[in-house]
Amino acid sequence: RVSRLKVDQPVTFQYPWKDLNSTNIEVKLGIPAGGGVGPDQDIVAFSALCTHMGGPLLGQYKGLYKVLGPCPFHLTTFDLTKHGMVVAGQATESLPQILLETKGDEIWATGVMGLIYGYHSNLARKT
Repeated sequence: RVSRLKVDQPVTFQYPWKDLNSTNIEVKLGIPAGGGVGPDQDIVAFSALCTHMGGPLLGQYKGLYKVLGPCPFHLTTFDLTKHGMVVAGQATESLPQILLETKGDEIWATGVMGLIYGYHSNLARKT
C-alpha cells in the first residue's frame, strides 16, 4: 500500500518470480524520480542485484543521496532518481527498474525495464 511507505525506508519484494534473483527494493524517495509513481511521483522500485556481477545491494540504500550502493563487489552505485543510472563503479548498465502502477492506495509491479542479473531474458525463467 502506498500509505504504508515511509520516505527513505526501502521495502523488499520479489518480482517477477519467487527466487533470489528476483529480489527488489521499493522506496519512497521523497522527491520526484524517473519512472516514479504515486501522488508525488517519488515511489520507485529496482532490482537488488548489481548489473556488473550480481553483487547484493540490499542494505546499501543511501537516503541522503537517493542512491543504491556501493555494491560490495566492485563499488558500483546507482542513482534511483534517474532510472537507476550508474554514477560510479564497474557496471556499464543501469539497474533494472521495476515498473509500478498505482490505483488509489494499491501499488503493484507490472514489468521490468532492463535485464535482471542472472537471466538471459526477463520473460523466461533462468535455466
